[in-house]
Amino acid sequence: MNELAYRDEPFSETIHGKTVLMSPSPNAKHNGTVRNLTRIFSTFLRGKRCRLFVDGIDVHLDDENTFVPDLAIVCDRGKIKGDGIHGAPDLVVEVLSLSTMARDRGIKKDAYERAGVREYWIADPVSESIEVYCLRNGRFALDHVYVVFPEWEWARMNDEERAATRLSVKVSLYDDLIIDIREIFEDI
Repeated sequence: MNELAYRDEPFSETIHGKTVLMSPSPNAKHNGTVRNLTRIFSTFLRGKRCRLFVDGIDVHLDDENTFVPDLAIVCDRGKIKGDGIHGAPDLVVEVLSLSTMARDRGIKKDAYERAGVREYWIADPVSESIEVYCLRNGRFALDHVYVVFPEWEWARMNDEERAATRLSVKVSLYDDLIIDIREIFEDI
């Protein structure tokens, strides 16, 4: 006899009106990255109006596109319904997997932009980097690519290169949320 599953159906997304099954369960690095981001955002958002949603919530951007991002922050609670989020979250994070990276950087990024997501992160647990896009005049602009440098590479950098390296992500939605990039990929 089959045991009860957390969800009867496999996770799927709707892209341009077509149902697309999501990839198999995430690997350990993907899971660790989501875990760390969840801890950081949960701690910061405690007692604030905005809500954090972690993998498994449907985000209905429009009639043709429903995605299941790894993390989403929603400040307009009117967008939160029983069957998911209706409209653009304020911040979306997609953690790359080999099978989804083209979609996350292409179709999904474009759809999030059109819907009006204010900030979009693409986290890569393999390269330990985060691409941060901010919505400016209706278009995503690359704010910065943050990278955790291996110790050997950090040691090879001169003082000027180290000084130019940004190791802290300033979340554009908040004046007081600055995240050390190394915390995001810690112990993954």
